Amino acid sequence: MLTVDFDRLRVGRGTRFIDVGAGAGRHSYEALRRGAHVTAFDMDEVELKGVEDMFGAMALEGEVPPGGSGEIKVGTILDMPYEDGSFDVVLASEILEHVPEDVQAISELERILAPGGILAVTVPRWMPEAVCWALSDEYHANEGGHIRIYKADELRGKVEATGLTFTHQHHAHALHAPYWWIKCAVGVERDQHPLVRGYHQLLVWDMMKAPRTTRWAEKALNPVLGKSVALYFQKPF
Repeated sequence: MLTVDFDRLRVGRGTRFIDVGAGAGRHSYEALRRGAHVTAFDMDEVELKGVEDMFGAMALEGEVPPGGSGEIKVGTILDMPYEDGSFDVVLASEILEHVPEDVQAISELERILAPGGILAVTVPRWMPEAVCWALSDEYHANEGGHIRIYKADELRGKVEATGLTFTHQHHAHALHAPYWWIKCAVGVERDQHPLVRGYHQLLVWDMMKAPRTTRWAEKALNPVLGKSVALYFQKPF
């Protein structure tokens, strides 16, 4: 389940790609399948170990094109251990909403991006996120949870202030917004509630089968209900 458009990121063989806040690695895996030099960067050492294991499994299964490589790095977005301009593509997906010092974090993302490189940032979209906050404090008021709701123009302005040029914006995961509204309404920890379980089964079926009908429906609904907003920027030469 990808939030960003990898064709728009122009990820291919030899691309120096960093997935900041990689989590379970879904975007890192796609970059590796395209032959990039991938760094999965996150604070969670345990989760990154799982990503490292998957990198190894992908190589054994022949899913990594010649020249592609994957590595993990534990660290904080506020002080990343890389030289200026180290990466051709920098991705920060669903992380800035967790970071109190978001301006400092954005500055680091810009710093490690090479001239001409692409930065993609995704965050929960304002309207679906505001519904979640209204329905449940438990959804966001916890350690490491969401501390702000971005409007796209606000986030765009913060990134453009670093000197990057905005190039594109889109929304994603419209089918996921109702799922989170249901969870917030019945209790975010009640995974076995019939409504939650049923909708989750629908999402799993959709991800596994990728039927044309739901692909079309999500594409049509994304401008209205998309759970995430993705913004793309380029660094001037």
